[in-house]
Amino acid sequence: MNHSIKLRFLFAIATAFLVISLLSSIASKAAELHQTIRGTITDQDSKSPVIGANIVVVNSEPLLGASTDARGNFRIEQVPVGRVSLRISCIGYEEKVIPNLLISSAKEFILNIDLTESMVKMEELVITALEQNKNEVLNEMAVVSARQFSVEETKRYAGAFNDPARMVSAFAGNNTAAEGNNFIIVRGNSPKGIQWRLDGIEIPNPNHFADEGSTGGAINALNSAMLTNSDFFSGAFPAEYGNAFSGVFDMRLRNGNNENREYAFSAGLLGTDITLEGPIKKGGGASYLVNYRYSTLAILDDLNIVEFDGVGVSKYQDLSFKLRFPTRNAGTFSFFGLGGKSHILEDTRDEENEDLILSRGDWKADMGVMALGHRYLFGNRTYLESNVSIARSGTGGIGEELGDHNEFYTDFDGFFRNHTAKITSILHHKFSAKNKIQLGFIYDRKFYDYYSDVYYKEEGGLVREQDSKGDTGLYNVFASWKYRLFEEFTAISGLHVMGTGLNSNLAVEPRFGLQWTFSPTQTLSAAFGVHSKMESLINYFAVNTDDDGNEHMPNKNLDFSKARHYVLGYSNMLTGNLLLKLEAYYQDLYNIPVEDDPNSSYSLINSVEGYTTRNLINEGTGYNYGLELTLERYFANSYYYMLSTSLFESKYKALDGIERNSRFNVNYLGNLLFGKEFSMTHRSDKDKVLSISTKFSIAGGRWYTPIDLEASRAAGHTERVEALAFTERGDDIFTGNLAIAYRINNKRTSQELKLDIQNFTNNAAKLDQWYNSTTDKIEFSEQLPLLPILMYTIQF
Repeated sequence: MNHSIKLRFLFAIATAFLVISLLSSIASKAAELHQTIRGTITDQDSKSPVIGANIVVVNSEPLLGASTDARGNFRIEQVPVGRVSLRISCIGYEEKVIPNLLISSAKEFILNIDLTESMVKMEELVITALEQNKNEVLNEMAVVSARQFSVEETKRYAGAFNDPARMVSAFAGNNTAAEGNNFIIVRGNSPKGIQWRLDGIEIPNPNHFADEGSTGGAINALNSAMLTNSDFFSGAFPAEYGNAFSGVFDMRLRNGNNENREYAFSAGLLGTDITLEGPIKKGGGASYLVNYRYSTLAILDDLNIVEFDGVGVSKYQDLSFKLRFPTRNAGTFSFFGLGGKSHILEDTRDEENEDLILSRGDWKADMGVMALGHRYLFGNRTYLESNVSIARSGTGGIGEELGDHNEFYTDFDGFFRNHTAKITSILHHKFSAKNKIQLGFIYDRKFYDYYSDVYYKEEGGLVREQDSKGDTGLYNVFASWKYRLFEEFTAISGLHVMGTGLNSNLAVEPRFGLQWTFSPTQTLSAAFGVHSKMESLINYFAVNTDDDGNEHMPNKNLDFSKARHYVLGYSNMLTGNLLLKLEAYYQDLYNIPVEDDPNSSYSLINSVEGYTTRNLINEGTGYNYGLELTLERYFANSYYYMLSTSLFESKYKALDGIERNSRFNVNYLGNLLFGKEFSMTHRSDKDKVLSISTKFSIAGGRWYTPIDLEASRAAGHTERVEALAFTERGDDIFTGNLAIAYRINNKRTSQELKLDIQNFTNNAAKLDQWYNSTTDKIEFSEQLPLLPILMYTIQF
């Protein structure tokens, strides 16, 4: 552990103990506290209100509960602060249990709950044990490779840093970038195959410091305080999801409190933010929810409180919001958005003389999306969801090198800019408890603008390599049908069609799924789907110059990358809180863009970001297959644990016909998570809780292509021996994360202090090689070192 890491660690520990001591003294004599739980119960398929549903706080004494009114609303007051479980029942619907809700003294707990209509009329399906099943996702068309996650999990899991992308790396089959970015690698696929969605629409990469074409970054711009329960898909997605190849984040914004104003403030190493919510007008039903965050390190640097000794300071800010307007006769309108800006000044210094700067860069990125949504119910069986949105994203900057006369010269200057206008509409109709259909369409109008200037020694200055702009349309139409043959058997079928105005390419994608609950605790499921993804526009419009100086766009007619997903799953609720889950999968990858050269090993299947000017054709192939196991003990009786393991192979072929390891073929993944809460007060006074969470992860090393040192010297940047593509491998990776949190509820406030330490063993696996032109050496990128993150949050 180097000196700077030691100082950061000791400072975080000392501050944590100081604040904990102060908070403990403040709340040492708190009385028993209460809060209100309220919300709305709706039919899962039609979204119509469920009238007369009974909601009971399990094991409450005296019994606490309520029934829903004509609008499906309910309210339970005087609920003790702490963890409680709810049981929801209604004649004609399957009973539902929602366990271990964390109730705080500062914030009302508001729920929107869907119930599934029972196929046996005038009866309730009775669940005798207090069970929960996270196989039950929000999207009822999904039967395999799907997982619902909560906001609390993003906070609870060690190393998640309140980031959904880092949190899902704990699930079987998912891997993240050990360098520190939150790229998600699903089942051996490139992270470029991930799609991010927010409240039903596809959005640009919602991460700070993101590069063109990537789906990850250093820090997520969407604060988890804005989210409600959401879904993550890792294969064979329902027909609703198009233009996704490997995985889908389907995130949902929560609604603001429409009765009372509530506030939250957080400060930590990753940012300082404030959240505001409340009614737009008292008694009107409309609400607002707003979060703003600014980089804490930037604040400290601007105020000259901390001296960073030339280290690049990550400066970023983000804003997210949601306004909701329910009406009596015109449905419910929502206006929501997300925006983020990031900026960093970096430099490389001489190893022997740290005052000598060898290179420096000024890099920027931004993203933003705004949308107007509308939901309208046509009676009790049909509803229409529609959205119109605009989005933008950009990334680029300027890089400089130290020249022969100790003067800096610009060796790169470039910037990407993307804009998208989108309209989405989905019609849902429930024929009966057995049958539901979805019909939808999505149209995108995409625009891009890009320039890049690169320094060439032989030219004696910058040469403009790219200066282009373009636009095209992308359309998606789909249909899904859910058929429940009987209570225990569900069949899903669907079709998704995607095309673009750029060329005549069309993707027809059938989707099928089956789920059979053959015993009260055991389920078999299977699914098949064809999935396609369009590359970022720069890959289609990139200009290439031939030997005669003629410019052309070689890839304008490039087709979509495609994959056939086959999944077989088995799950068993071993006890009321313990789930065993197995999934086997095979993914047949085809139509993959590869270089049009019979001697080339190049395939876009291995790219993470950026673009290429190589001549590409859709003749590449590949496959992924594997087995995943999850043993998860849901949070109950103050503790949880999860063991997830994956064994898999990921191979590809380019035009040279050689089967090779893909870049992401790490072969095995393993995670062990454990967390425990300790009450720090008397049994009747549950207002102080200490929690400890751990996560231990192992993964095989990534494959990389060895560097051609002489060619790199001549070019001034990394050049690789492509004939030996992905024949060398980085170190196996071990990561240990530890989180310690102390939570205190006072009469009108709730406070939490959390210390989250990533890679607390300071493991330093070597991951990949790169050529450093300033030192003329081949160097290794390494695993992110020990990183302690301290955060304080107060709600009031």
